[in-house]
Formats: sequence, structure tokens, C-alpha cells
Amino acid sequence: MRQIDVSQVSRALAEMAVEANCYLGEDVCGAIARCRKEETWPSAKDTLEKLEKNIALAAERQMPLCQDTGMACVFMEVGQEVHFTGGSLEEAIHQGVREGYKNGFLRKSVVADPIRRGNTGDNTPAHIHYEIVPGDKVKIVFAPKGFGSENMSQIRMFPPAAGLQGVKDFILRTVEEAGANPCPPIVVGVGIGGTFDRAALMAKQALLEPLGTHHPDPYYRAVEEELLERINGLGIGPQGFGGRTTALGVRIKTFPTHIAGMPVAVNINCHVSRHKERIL
Repeated sequence: MRQIDVSQVSRALAEMAVEANCYLGEDVCGAIARCRKEETWPSAKDTLEKLEKNIALAAERQMPLCQDTGMACVFMEVGQEVHFTGGSLEEAIHQGVREGYKNGFLRKSVVADPIRRGNTGDNTPAHIHYEIVPGDKVKIVFAPKGFGSENMSQIRMFPPAAGLQGVKDFILRTVEEAGANPCPPIVVGVGIGGTFDRAALMAKQALLEPLGTHHPDPYYRAVEEELLERINGLGIGPQGFGGRTTALGVRIKTFPTHIAGMPVAVNINCHVSRHKERIL
């Protein structure tokens, strides 16, 4: 049994909160650069150039890529041979988020009650998802989720008769209705199957996959590629200025479901598709 003090989790999350908000992943930077080179509409190309400049300045000055530094989403894969010591793991996660947002001078965007509001003042509590896996390691993924894109996400409980066409139509309609609101070019995460809550979780987890990777099943890979082409054919373009670059990627995750249903969730990320990963 491997022992890990929860203070290690706090330190890692405090660092990741700043890193994720200031340094965009190479996969996203590369996707934006490729789209800029291929873009033919002048306004779209100019907008993509400005996005690249913003990304470079954020890294150079260690400043947030976006003023919405997000709600802290923490995904943990905990090896079943790990024993946490030194206090509550959940409180350690919140403490790491608290320290990261304070020390990094990041905007605090969490309210204590969904109806009565009231800012908590430290961007906690975080949204936490745990998964127990074999081994003695702990994988932590920190993903600050901005709500300009989160608010454009949707979920639908389809009957099986809706079929693949119903699923594709729903995804395209969700993106089209979102328009420029989620700050395109976007990344589209899709969860198909499971239950109501599992589909939403998969859609969010799909956003954590590196751009350029695909569903391991060729059937769903073909759906991802078709959807990306059709989404970019909508002509929304970077920041809504038109062009061929509405999305950087589409990623689908699937899970077995009940004979009577077909849950489908679409979670949208803006072009600042932020997440950092650590292994303890």
C-alpha cells in the first residue's frame, strides 16, 4: 500500500490552476495554427492571428488566457493501492484550488447557491469526479470550465428509434444555436449512452482528450470526422466572423445503455480548451 499525503494533492492543484489558465496545450495551439494557415476568409484569418497573439502573451506574462478563469473541474483516477494520509482528500482538493486562484490572481467565479447566488470568494467548491483504478498512482486532471461555452451545452434523452441521424442532427443543431456565444473556434465533446448523468460526464471528459486523437472504434471516428466537417461548413467562424473554422475538433465517448433509451450530451469548450494533468 502506497501512502500519499493529501498536501501533495493541494500543491499540485494550486500549480495546475495557474498553469491551465495561463498556458494553452500544444495540441490546441497547433490546431489553431493549422486552421489559420488553411483559412481563406480574411476576417477569420485575422481573428485566428489575434487569438494566437493572445495565447503567446498569456504565456509570456503568465496572465490568464481569458478573464473567465472557470469553475474548477477536477478529475481523479485513484489507484486502489493508494492510501491518503494527513487529512481529508476532498478538503485538500478544495484547498489547492483556493490557493491556486488566490496566488495566481485568478478571477473567482463560483457562487454559493444557484438561486440566491453570493460569491464564495475563493472559487471553491470545485466539481470533483473520482474513479478507482488498478495500481498505486494518482492521476489528476484540472480543467477550468468557462461558462460562456458551458451555457451553450445541451443534453437530450432520445428513444433508440432516433438513430444515428437523430444524434448527428442534435449535435449540429446545438452548435448552430450556440453561434458565436461560446467564442469559436470551439471544441465539441459528445457523450452517447449510459444514463442521463453518465452522458453529461462523458461529454465533459471528451473535452480532455488531446486534439487530433479519435474514438478507437472506426465507426465513431467516422462520425467525429463527418461532424467536424459539417460544423465547419456552418460558416460561423472564429468569434462569429465567418469562415471555415468553427470547430477545432469533435470528440465522442460512448457507454452501454438501456434498451429503451439513448442519452446524448453535448459539452462545448471555447478555443481556450484548458486542462493540465499530473501523476502522483
